[in-house]
Formats: sequence, structure tokens, C-alpha cells
Amino acid sequence: MCGITGFFSLQQNFSESTLKHITTAIAHRGPDADGFFFDGVCGLGHRRLSILDLSASANQPMQSYNKRYWLAFNGEVFNYRELAKQIETPLRTTSDSEVILELFSKLNLRAVYQFNGMFAFGIYDKEEQALYVVRDRIGVKPLYYYWDGQNFAFASELKALVDLPNFHKELNETAVSSFLHLGYVPAPHTIYKNIYKLATGSWLKVGKDGIHEGKFWNINEKIYDNDTQEKLALLNRLPEAKAQLKKLLHSSVNYRLISDVPVGVFLSGGIDSSLVAAIASQEATTKMQTFSIGFQENKFNEAPYAKAVANALGTKHHELIISVEEAKKIIPTLIDIYDEPYADSSAIPTLLLSRFTRQNVTVALGGDGGDELFLGYGMYQWASRLHSPLWRGFRSPLAGSFRLSRANRYQKAAALLNYGRKLEPSHIFSQEQQFFSKREIDGLLLKSLPTFNYSTPNLPRRLNHMEEQAFFDLQYYLPDDLLVKIDRATMRYGLEARVPLLDYRVIEFGLNLNPDLKFHKGTSKYLLKQLLYDYLPEKLFDRPKQGFAIPLVEWLKGDLKYLIDENLNPDIVKHYGIVKPEMVEMLKTKYLKGNTYFYNRVWVLMLLHQFLKKNFV
Repeated sequence: MCGITGFFSLQQNFSESTLKHITTAIAHRGPDADGFFFDGVCGLGHRRLSILDLSASANQPMQSYNKRYWLAFNGEVFNYRELAKQIETPLRTTSDSEVILELFSKLNLRAVYQFNGMFAFGIYDKEEQALYVVRDRIGVKPLYYYWDGQNFAFASELKALVDLPNFHKELNETAVSSFLHLGYVPAPHTIYKNIYKLATGSWLKVGKDGIHEGKFWNINEKIYDNDTQEKLALLNRLPEAKAQLKKLLHSSVNYRLISDVPVGVFLSGGIDSSLVAAIASQEATTKMQTFSIGFQENKFNEAPYAKAVANALGTKHHELIISVEEAKKIIPTLIDIYDEPYADSSAIPTLLLSRFTRQNVTVALGGDGGDELFLGYGMYQWASRLHSPLWRGFRSPLAGSFRLSRANRYQKAAALLNYGRKLEPSHIFSQEQQFFSKREIDGLLLKSLPTFNYSTPNLPRRLNHMEEQAFFDLQYYLPDDLLVKIDRATMRYGLEARVPLLDYRVIEFGLNLNPDLKFHKGTSKYLLKQLLYDYLPEKLFDRPKQGFAIPLVEWLKGDLKYLIDENLNPDIVKHYGIVKPEMVEMLKTKYLKGNTYFYNRVWVLMLLHQFLKKNFV
């Protein structure tokens, strides 16, 4: 795990000092070493967090055996030992980085199809004068790039590209409206014009004939058609599906335990992280360490559940209980850490957990991906409900009756029912999270702005409505929110996070699993739970799903109210001229007078204006 930067300009518009400057901007991602390559046309920068082969010989940028290629790599390719058997030249290190470089030297982009891991990298071909950048299948590792038509640059984080000389910050208005709708900026956009997120499973080649993009893995193509799915009995029957999933997860976890530094597991006590911890405890050769975080407010404290799971597994467990005072110190830094408006408040405990975990280990396994692959979120049930003829036929009177109640659940239900002519996955997500609907955004903005537009993909078979909503999350929410959260939080403290449930083999299995084995007779994540109960008692999980939430709704009215006062006062809102001041005042008043349903709308508006204050005078 590392931080990478690079650029390419045939006009030689970048300098070596610029390369060192932008690489230093992400020094936190790699505290163990730095390195640089520069030949006038291309530059590569690297900050190293040493995980495999801790010697200096594995530092980067790394030159290929034939001297033609240079590599700057972030992440891990876990099957590198198997891939090394294809390499005929002698290897100088025991790192995965060298295997990636030498296999690319032999096969070019065809090598990427064989990689199992999480990765983002740049490879420069000195002979052809061409730069390749590549991002992993589901977007575990980030890659941002700048392109102005002639000059190209890339980095692991936005902050490096914003530091490029002559880069002029221009607000991407499409990103603003999308952020208000979703709480994150969806790819390919960033908050700035001319800076983009490389699509998942994609590559770019920049050379003498310009820039070209392609995909080596397309999630749309990984869904089987109906005939193929029906022929695969393991996808339709519980015993076979369970055995196959068990085999896949043991392989995935075993890969992700490969390390020359200590490895632990993030443990919330929920289904996904508990399953990962259980399998890791079986696969590891030493006693597994687990890490959890809790809150002084009992309503939000899942630490006792995590401790019960840890005790059952016999792990060496570490627990941290946090207070509002500790959260207060983190919140003002969120803009600096995430570089653009980002409203997932669980980033706060994730940062604190990452800092705590790094005191004991350098690598941590997490449970991300289980909800999206196995229908764990409540919004998937809403997707099914809202598409039913009964709800569609009576949605106006139902919405009207729900609005009469001040209870959050009924206000949310009313908002979910208040969609336009077409019910879109983004609407269900947005209103489940209590952000602004597209209709609300139209009334909120001072001028009309383009917003997020989701085109339903043409798939080999028709998904049911729960699957459709989960598929949307796999395309956007997972890579652009959840994986961004875990990457920035862990790398802030030089900690590598690995996600066994997002091994591409597990993803392809989950995409094609019989949906009745995902949501079965009212039970979400049915297959995942059936497998978990082979390792741990079912009674440990007999409670409602909670998620990694924080008591933000209370904090914003108390200790953190200053954030609203500082960033959403009428002068600030008028100065930036994006949203109507009277609408902001109305939302603030409703929330502060006790209507907590509006807290996330106030939160996204506060974060947007906090970002604008910091980056646009």
C-alpha cells in the first residue's frame, strides 16, 4: 500500500521539483520511503508503506529487468507468487511490485486480466514514450487524473493534483448538485473541472497520439444470462452455494493474510466483519488480533457485540471507546483528508479506528461489500416495495398520510414515495440517506445545475428490484463512498486495509447467486449468515442491523453546533451563491427546533460551504 503520483507531457511542461512537491503532498500514505523517476517527458513519484519485502530493493519507482519500463504501484496483487512462475527473467525481490512490472513487460495490458488484488499503478514505457495507468476491478484503490488536452497527471489523492503548478481551481457544478443528492461525488467527476476519477476496472494510455481509455473488467458483463444461471445448480441450492462461498472466502482471506508485517481485523460485531474474523482466525498461523470502536452514547455503541464475537473466536481483542470531544477534533480535518465534499459521517469513527489499529498492526482486514453483494441494506427492501403495484397505485395518498407524522421513519417513507415519473435507484439511495431529492435540489439551487444521471445498463438478464438497487450501489456507492472512506481513513495513518469480500471471484459469485439465497423469507444476507453460523453461535447476532453510525444528529445540535453557525450563516451562503439562503434558514430552523429528519440535509450543506470557504475565497 502506497501513494503514487506521475505526469506525462511531450511539451515537457512539468519539472522534477514539481514531481517531488506533489508526492510530498501524499507522504502520509507511505511513511517508510520515497522515490522518483524523471526523464523530462514523464515523471513517477512514490511514497512507500512497506508490506511485502521490507528491503530497500523493493522501493519504487522500480525499473524492469530489460530497462524499458518504470513502475509506480499502490496496493497489492495477492496471487503474485503464482504469476511469478510465468516470468523468465531473474527476480531481484520477493515483492508483488516486481512481478507486476515484469509480467507487464512481457504481456503489456494483457497481464492485468490475471491480477487478483486491489491496485492502482502507472507504468511508463520509455521506448514508446507512453504512460499507462490502471485501476482495479471494483475500485478498492483510488486513482485521480488531470487532463487538459495536452498535459496529463495522476495521483492517489486529489490534493496532489491540486498542487500542480498553473492548476486553476474551477468548481465542477455537476459535482455540487450530485453531492447534494448522494452525499458523495460520483465518478468520473471530482469537485474540480479537469480532474477525474479513473473508472473501476479501467486503463488509460497517454502517448504521442493523445489519450485512450479501455476496460479490462466490466461488471455489466459479469452477470450470467438466465440460461447460464439456471444451469449452474450451485447458484440455486443452499448446500452447494454455501460450500462454494466458503471455498471462495477461505481462499480470499488466505490471500489477504500474506504479509511481512502484522495483520489484524476490523471487528464491528456485525455479520460481515465477524465472518471475515472467523475465517482469518482459522487461516492465520498466529493468534489473530481484532479491533473495534465504541461510543459513550449507549444507543450507538456496538463494542460489546464485537467483544462477544472476539471472545467466541479467541482473538486478541482491542477496544476503543470514543467521546464527542475526540470526534470534534476529527471533523474540522475531514475536508483536508477527503479533498472534496464527503458526507459519510462514519468516516469519523473509521479514522479513529484506523489510528487506534495502527498502534498494533500495519494491515487490517475489513468486511466491506457484504451488504451490496448479499442484499443487506434496508433500502433494497424499499426498492421492492416501491415498485409493487399497490404502493405505486396509492403512493400520493400514502405520502400525504406519512407526512402528517413527525417520526423520522414516516417522513422518510413520504420522501421515498415522492419521486417523479420514473423511480430511479439514486432516488431510493438519496432518500434512504435523507439527502436532497432531485425535486428538492431544483427548489434549493439559485440556478439550474446538471445533476447525477443514472442510465439503466443493458444486462444479460433482468434483475429483480432489490438486485437493481444493489447493482447501483456496486457501481457508485461502494467505490465512490465506502471504499473512499476506508482508503483515506487508513492511509491517513499508514495502515493498509484489505477487503476479502471484494475479491473479484466473490463479486462474480454474488452477482449471479439466486436472489432467494440473498433475501430469504424476510432475512437479508441469508447465505452469508448461514455460513457465519458454522463458525459462531447464531444468538450473537440476534439483533437489528445497526451499521457504523455515530450520534451526529445529537452532536450537531450540541457540541458541534458551531459548525452550522460558522459555515451556514446567511453571509457565507449568500457569498457563494449556490443555494437559496432562505431555504437554508428554513432547514436549519426545522432541525434545531427538534425535527431531526433534516439533519443530513443540514450536514451536506454545511460540508459544501466548509469546502468552499477553504478552497474558493
